[in-house]
Amino acid sequence: MGMFDPIKGFGVTFSTMFKKVVTEQYPEEFHPTAPRYRARHQLNRHPDGLEKCVGCELCAWACPADAIFVEGGDNTEEERYSPGERYGKDYQINYLRCIGCGLCVEACPTRSLTMINFYELADDDRRKLIYTKEDLMAPLLPGMEEPPHPMRLGDDEQDYYTYGPELERDRSGKDEEALQ
Repeated sequence: MGMFDPIKGFGVTFSTMFKKVVTEQYPEEFHPTAPRYRARHQLNRHPDGLEKCVGCELCAWACPADAIFVEGGDNTEEERYSPGERYGKDYQINYLRCIGCGLCVEACPTRSLTMINFYELADDDRRKLIYTKEDLMAPLLPGMEEPPHPMRLGDDEQDYYTYGPELERDRSGKDEEALQ
């Protein structure tokens, strides 16, 4: 250890003392984050307003922090929430546990769960940091009060839900041969 090391340390301190102070007025002046930054989860909808979540619980299984709780429910003809047989009846993410790794997004087979560029998650009440399905759902499109029931699938969506994404890609007739 050199004799001049403390003087070097004080030199760093003195050099920063005379620089202009940069103060961000955070709540009043909001500075956007980087475009690819992802923090808060969002449950997406189909273009007609129905939920994409089918209650498969794969996101909960993939979460290493055990921050996601999903309970699936069955759709009926009177009450249809998603195009399939099931929907996410109860969906919760505990942001006290969430580490923001994104493994839940990668595990979602229907691309229902994504992460958006919103980071203001701090709160002084622990109960407010458990987001429910109502907090996480994407807003409906303008002019749509509630989703239409029952859903009428288009040709491309019907193929996707019947055959899966791998067989739906090629529509040259090979898909029907592969299924039989």
